[in-house]
Amino acid sequence: MQKIEYEGKVWVLNNNNPQPLLDHTIHMLERHGVKREDMEITETPTAKVGAIVVEIWPYELVIARVRTTRNDSFISGTEFNN
Repeated sequence: MQKIEYEGKVWVLNNNNPQPLLDHTIHMLERHGVKREDMEITETPTAKVGAIVVEIWPYELVIARVRTTRNDSFISGTEFNN
């Protein structure tokens, strides 16, 4: 299983997802090597360039490294492929 390489926080975007989906997301991230205490679950991340951001969708997780920020918001990222 591919491990996610990261430093600092991993931003998990939670926009009113049901609790079972959020719990499953946390479980899957832990399986990929992310520590629970390093996850920041939020609706509005303040991710810096190089940070990992996870978008939750019902059938997939989109995991990306932030490439560009503007006004303290990330505007582009590089997605990881499994």
